[in-house]
Amino acid sequence: MNRLTLRHLLHHSLPRFSGPFLFLLAVGTIAVTDLSAQATELRRGRTVAATLAAGDTARYTVDANENGFVLGEVNQISVDVTIRVLDPEGAQIGRFGGLGRGALRFGGRTFSAGTHAIELFVTGAGGATAGAAAESDHAAGNYEITLLRHEPVATDPRRLTDQMMARFDGPNSPGAAVRVWRDGRTIYSKTYGMANLTYGIPFEEDTRTNIGSTSKQFTAFAIMLQAQRGLLSLDDDIRTHIPELPEFDGTIQVRHLITHTSGLREFLNLLRMTGRRLDRGDWIDRSELIEIVQRQPALQNAPGAEWNYNNTAFGLAAVIVERTSGQDFHVFMQENVFGPLGMTGTMVRPSIRHMVPNQSEGYTPTPDGYRQIGDLGGAVGAGGMYSTIADLQTWVENQANPRVGTAGIFDEMMTSFVLNNGEETGYGYGLSVDEQRGLKRVHHGGADVAHRSQLVYYPEINAGITVQSNHAQFGSNVAFALAEEFFEDVMEPEEGGGEGAGAAGAAEAAEAAEADAESDFDPDAYDPDDFDEFVGRYALDAAPNFILTFTREDGTFYTQATGQQRLEIVPTSDSTFALLAVEASVTFLRGDDGEVNGAILHQNGDQRATRLEDDEAAGAWAPTAEDLADFAGRFYSEEIETFYDFAVEDGELVMRQRRLGRVVLSSGEEDSFSGGGFSFAFERDRNAEVIGFYLSNVRTRDVRFGRVG
Repeated sequence: MNRLTLRHLLHHSLPRFSGPFLFLLAVGTIAVTDLSAQATELRRGRTVAATLAAGDTARYTVDANENGFVLGEVNQISVDVTIRVLDPEGAQIGRFGGLGRGALRFGGRTFSAGTHAIELFVTGAGGATAGAAAESDHAAGNYEITLLRHEPVATDPRRLTDQMMARFDGPNSPGAAVRVWRDGRTIYSKTYGMANLTYGIPFEEDTRTNIGSTSKQFTAFAIMLQAQRGLLSLDDDIRTHIPELPEFDGTIQVRHLITHTSGLREFLNLLRMTGRRLDRGDWIDRSELIEIVQRQPALQNAPGAEWNYNNTAFGLAAVIVERTSGQDFHVFMQENVFGPLGMTGTMVRPSIRHMVPNQSEGYTPTPDGYRQIGDLGGAVGAGGMYSTIADLQTWVENQANPRVGTAGIFDEMMTSFVLNNGEETGYGYGLSVDEQRGLKRVHHGGADVAHRSQLVYYPEINAGITVQSNHAQFGSNVAFALAEEFFEDVMEPEEGGGEGAGAAGAAEAAEAAEADAESDFDPDAYDPDDFDEFVGRYALDAAPNFILTFTREDGTFYTQATGQQRLEIVPTSDSTFALLAVEASVTFLRGDDGEVNGAILHQNGDQRATRLEDDEAAGAWAPTAEDLADFAGRFYSEEIETFYDFAVEDGELVMRQRRLGRVVLSSGEEDSFSGGGFSFAFERDRNAEVIGFYLSNVRTRDVRFGRVG
């Protein structure tokens, strides 16, 4: 049983489309609570009605076994509730919220025998972290709490899957779908919850779901088909096919597009800098991709030198397929891939205005109930594909025994790309490539604004699994945990490292995982004192002003990113840790001398961070109000045609942008700040006057703004 992964069922994740730092959400820290305080015992099937006011905490208890499963539901009738779950020692093991009205489910596996507490408080008041949660429309109101299930954790994979999907089941929740197969036989296939809440349409096996970036493998395959047909070469300069693109210092080859190594700006991150609200359905047209590249002054890295997850590149790959075939991308895919394979439920959505029959709508929880979000625009090639769980099985089985394409194509797609310096990336052509408990694992996740997807293939046993959801809080990496249950007979015994360390992607991470696998790892046996060698500050190599700080308070470990909240992390081996709040993890790295000198943040790829020396950390720049005044003014970027305004307010530097709103910035190294998911590196002239800054958010870097006022 994968303990850590099941514990993650107690937590929720965030949309991932706009960069790897959206994981820093409103999650409180562990607190010790007196479980003997007045509380109401919850009994299965019994509903308790009550009123909750700001500043109050309602307490309920459940006596659970070490290996128990608990599922509850709070009907938020007229109050916005946040729920936290405490183990018998008073440690917070789960936190649920974000949905301000209607049925909010909570639960998961228990790991300690004894009395567990469920605490409820008004969101934005009482037990919530200050300033973290959305404000409630009512300071007090009514709710009902019901314990729906209280039972042992299932040992049968099918029943266990039902438990793991229970939060996303029922007539009041966006849903999910799971399908598992092996050697051409479907082992398990089931759906949960609703595809459309407005019309009460349940999620069915033939429901078409936006698979997000899981689409990238199809785009890479289309490129490979065209190469096999002699219509392009992976060595081609992309300007051979899209001549209107600018000529950079380095030549971007077609293969660089489908391996995330092109050096181009990532367009979703770039458009966020302009104030485009992707979370609110702002329009993006495919034509903008070429315009964005045309305005880019220089590559962010030499082609082939760095892996940096890039939706722009896959969008351009789709354009190359169109120009070499003479067909629109959605037509090409239908006639050359979906049709021949009999994937009748799969289609490319050319734009968010095109109809998708039998589709699931994407939903995200908000303070006033579920909000129908819609899809990202301009996603064709990088995403923009709808499919069914049965069709995705068909697609993976074609990789095992190709009817469309060749074994050679799929072998090449499943081979890790090698960078210019000889390091492997852990990513082939549109596919992540790593191992899980001794088995080669080929996979790709996807996340549009609210849809979530994961498709996993284990070629050595000809088996696969896919999970899909239209709920923004669904954690699609649950597919890895389910695979360990369904394919346990052919997997090596569970050992340290594993899935919790994140996907492979750097040589150091692979070496660390290999070392961790030498012995079994028990999180409960981890000595908190061992964490002290990791305590400190780590600056992301791609954005040095964005610093991850790791701290310890007794037996609890935390990470905090610059300008954002502190989050708890838990050990998954002696050098890897997982964030409890979302799907992200950290691997600490050692130098030749054995000293910890860096870390890798795993979330939608890998971000390397270098440890700051003690004197660097201790000597952090602390600007005075007079210092901050140097940065006040208006700045403009020619590249993205956007204004940013800076002002000093109450001793803090504040950035404003018309659609991004007000952002309080935190200082880093001298003349550097961060906030709102961005880092700002200011520059001065020979007279020490601030004349501009460079804006970065990891996937898009060094966009220059000049002072205009």
